[in-house]
Amino acid sequence: MKKEPDLLNIGILGAGPISQVAHFEACQKARNIRTYAICDSARDLLDSAATQYRPDKTFVEFDAMLADPAVHAVLIAVADQFHTPLSLKALAAGKHVLVEKPFGISVEESANLCAAVDESKLVLQVGHNRRFDPGVVFAHQFVATELGQMQSYKGWYYDSTARYVMTDNLQPLTQTSLGATRPHGDPKSDRQRYYLLTHGSHLLDTARFLGGEILALRARHKESFGAHCWFIELDFASGALGHADLNVPMRGDFEEGFQITGEFGSVRGRLPLPWYFKAGDVECFSIKDGIYRKPLGADAFTYKLQLESFADVILHGKPQTGANAHDGLASVRAILAVAKSVETGQTVTL
Repeated sequence: MKKEPDLLNIGILGAGPISQVAHFEACQKARNIRTYAICDSARDLLDSAATQYRPDKTFVEFDAMLADPAVHAVLIAVADQFHTPLSLKALAAGKHVLVEKPFGISVEESANLCAAVDESKLVLQVGHNRRFDPGVVFAHQFVATELGQMQSYKGWYYDSTARYVMTDNLQPLTQTSLGATRPHGDPKSDRQRYYLLTHGSHLLDTARFLGGEILALRARHKESFGAHCWFIELDFASGALGHADLNVPMRGDFEEGFQITGEFGSVRGRLPLPWYFKAGDVECFSIKDGIYRKPLGADAFTYKLQLESFADVILHGKPQTGANAHDGLASVRAILAVAKSVETGQTVTL
C-alpha cells in the first residue's frame, strides 16, 4: 500500500483480538498512518504483534508510550471499562485519540470525557466504523441532500447464532494471554447489559448518523431461549418517527440494515459483517428522476477508512466525519436510556 509523505505516528494500546483482526492491518494499509508503537502489558501478545507488524517501538506501560514525543495519537483497543480513563490519560498527555466503541459505560464518565476533549482542543474519534461503509456514506449524503423531510426511520441489528462460524473463517487466528489486563469481575456475565453496549452502540449510532438527533425513546426487552430482543421506539428531533430492533443472537443469518422514507424519496440498506470488507447493499430512490441509485463501494475496509479520516483531520485540518466525542456521549445516553426504559416501562427523554 503506497503511503503519503505526511504520516501520523500512532501508538496502539492493546494487542488483543480486536487489534489482531482489525486495527493492526488497518494501520499497515492506511495511506497516512505509521504504526510507530504497540503497547500491551502481556509480553507474549506484545512480542507476537511486534514480530508481525514491526513497529518502531514497543511498550508494556501505557504511561511510557504516552511520554514518547514521537507518538502523535493513540488507538485505544482494550476492554470497554478502560475506554474513558485511558482516553482521559492520553488527552492529558497531549495525544489525539481514536477509542473503540462504546465511548464509555456510564453517562457521567462519558460527559466528563466529552468535556475534557472540548477543553483540550485535541481530536478524539470513536470507533463507530459503520459510518465509513461506502453504502452508509452514500445513504447519509442522499438523506442530507435529496430526501427532503424525513418521515420514518427503521433500523435493525440481528446478530447470528452462526456468526462465530463465519468470523472464524474470515479472521486470522487470534491469540489470548493469561497476562492480559482485564477489568474487575466479569462484565460479560450480565449478558443483557453486555449485548446492549456492544451491539446497541452500532444500532443507535447508525440511527443518529442517518436520522439525526434522538430526543426520546421507549424500549421493551424480552429474553427467551438464551436470546435477547429489544424493540425501541424513537422520536427524532426532526419530527420523524423511528423504530430500532436488536436481536442477539438470532436463529438465522447476521443482518444489519435500515429503511428510511421521506418527502422526495426513500432509502434501503443491508450491511454485511464488516469482516467481509464489502460495502453495504444500499439503494436510494428519488422522485426527481424516478431512479434507484446504489454505490459499488469497492473499498469497504471500514477500520482502515476510519483511521485515514482521523489522520486527515489531524494532519491536514479536514472536517471530522467520524463520530466525535459528542456523538460518543449521545450514543451512550441512548444505550442507557434503552436500559432505563426497559426497567421503568416509560418513555425516556435524552
